[in-house]
Amino acid sequence: MIHDFRITTFTEERAYHNTAILVYLKAVKSVFEEADVTIGNSLNQGYYSYINLGGRQLTTLDINRIRDKMNAIIEKDYEVVIERDSVEHAIKKWYSLGYPEKARLLEFRPPDETVEIVNLHNYRNCMYTVMLPSSGYINLFDLRPYRNGLLLRLPNALHGHTIPKYRDDEKLYEAYAETTRMRKHTGLSYLADLNEQIRAGRADDVIRASEWLQSKQLEEFAARIVGEGKRVVLIAGPSSSGKTTTAKRLCGEIGRLTGEEPLYLGTDDYFVEREDSPIGPDGKPDFEGLDCLDMELFNDQMEALLDGREVDLPEFDFIQGKKVFGKRITKLRDGQLLVIEGIHSLNDVLTENIDRKDKFKIYISPLTQLAVDRHNRLSTADARLLRRMVRDNQFRGADAEKTLESWPKVRAGESVNIFPYSSSADVVFNSSTAYETCLLKTYAEPLVKAIPETSEQYPEALRMLAFMKYFEKIENSDAVPDDSILREFIGPRK
Repeated sequence: MIHDFRITTFTEERAYHNTAILVYLKAVKSVFEEADVTIGNSLNQGYYSYINLGGRQLTTLDINRIRDKMNAIIEKDYEVVIERDSVEHAIKKWYSLGYPEKARLLEFRPPDETVEIVNLHNYRNCMYTVMLPSSGYINLFDLRPYRNGLLLRLPNALHGHTIPKYRDDEKLYEAYAETTRMRKHTGLSYLADLNEQIRAGRADDVIRASEWLQSKQLEEFAARIVGEGKRVVLIAGPSSSGKTTTAKRLCGEIGRLTGEEPLYLGTDDYFVEREDSPIGPDGKPDFEGLDCLDMELFNDQMEALLDGREVDLPEFDFIQGKKVFGKRITKLRDGQLLVIEGIHSLNDVLTENIDRKDKFKIYISPLTQLAVDRHNRLSTADARLLRRMVRDNQFRGADAEKTLESWPKVRAGESVNIFPYSSSADVVFNSSTAYETCLLKTYAEPLVKAIPETSEQYPEALRMLAFMKYFEKIENSDAVPDDSILREFIGPRK
């Protein structure tokens, strides 16, 4: 029986997606008993996966068989059973099934501690998160070939339980491929690898290697921008992706190549006056949409700067809710580039008066580098949520409960103002580091534990705590460089 279930919240979306992945894994195992499946990063409203068939290429017939098996599993409406097993027994089970990375993740847990194992009609796996009651709830999915693997595309909370139109996220795929190369360079493929390095006292080595790899990528971007003769660099990405630090570091790299550091601008300084802010559907001021920016002033000033004229750049006073002038009267020097950072920077409407050939667009997001195991990853959304939670507490006086309350609205705004434009980027910059969740756990865990049982956010707090317990803490941040993106969230060295 197929249930008439529709995703309306991000919690339901998470449960739907993880249950769909479980159905997919069971289907592949039923069709190809010896197949080894790896679930990769989220891509194109779904998940990229690779099926190892011992060197044989996946065929159209193979894909159809997997799709048919998934439909059969869904029609049977098998119950999703949550079993509890001791750590000791679970370790033996995962080794016997050929999943050593799952077993190694548990080896330093107390042996009598229990772990949750999901059972779907005698197919067992660890999913580390909420699940739907049965396979029949997966009433919509799309399975299609992509590169050397498959895309499992699913509905989400922001599109009325439909699967959005397909588009080739080529740049995002390339960024994930670069992440795979980074993992090979550091020797960290799974969370167990990182935990073992931390326990061995080599956390500082991991930090240095991760930061070096990120710096090399920024150097390559700077060289390409200068080599292609671009005049304007546009940087955009979702909340807590590290846009500000990335923009400033890129300015430094370009300055080293040209001898002239670019002029840096943030679009937040072009907010309309507070009393002129557009009102959103909830009756509150909308600070996320394009209409919240003074587009006429922005375009006039960009055109003037590129023409070599002097302009009076505004600074937005967030306390008074208005732009302040007279502090940044400037003009571009010969050969000086312009770097613009903001959530709308990839939207061509923002820079419609600037020729496309003069622009270089960068989409930035923390595309998590580390897999928990071959079937589970820390989602990019959760990676950003941890960053935002820590930053909100460190610099904005907000507790974790308030961050969690605002998070759905933030994500909804991103789906309208940011994600649709990511495919127009020239490059995608992965602002994640392999070690960051272990470091952020030191700051975030006590904040999440402080959320009371009476809070509406308590179930989400429990989910985050249950997941974070598998990450070893990095308690000393001294090895994190002063210009690291992570410093934007944890603050400067003491």
